Amino acid sequence: MPYWLMKSEPDELSIHDLQRLGKARWDGVRNYQARNFLRAMRPGDQFFFYHSSCPQPGIAGIGRIAGETYPDPTALDPHSHYHDPKASAEKNPWSALDVEFVEAFAEVLPLQQLKNNPLLADLALVQRGGRLSVMPVGEAEWAAILAMR
Repeated sequence: MPYWLMKSEPDELSIHDLQRLGKARWDGVRNYQARNFLRAMRPGDQFFFYHSSCPQPGIAGIGRIAGETYPDPTALDPHSHYHDPKASAEKNPWSALDVEFVEAFAEVLPLQQLKNNPLLADLALVQRGGRLSVMPVGEAEWAAILAMR
């Protein structure tokens, strides 16, 4: 089973929001490489829920992909922060999918702690330029992060 890491700003959607809701739409991905990773996800795949652009960025928990991708409706909504004026109902290049809650960690695993773990040296998140909002995580990296909880 493939594993992933997905970033969200906690004031937009946090692991605790997902826990409260049970299920939510993951949308607003506006990078083609990240979008392609999103499209590669399958129902049942798990992901680390990463809190970004906040006082303590890091992995806050685990979610699961709850369905197949579909056209991202925020791209068509002129009132959305993620509106894409080039997108149309007939040609929407952006995708969204539904995710569900699995687990919230007792404490966020801070980015610096992830960077300090030699088992995670190849993880895109800790490398220069690893700024994608959606990225794959290898099986060994998944296990190493789980061991850090």
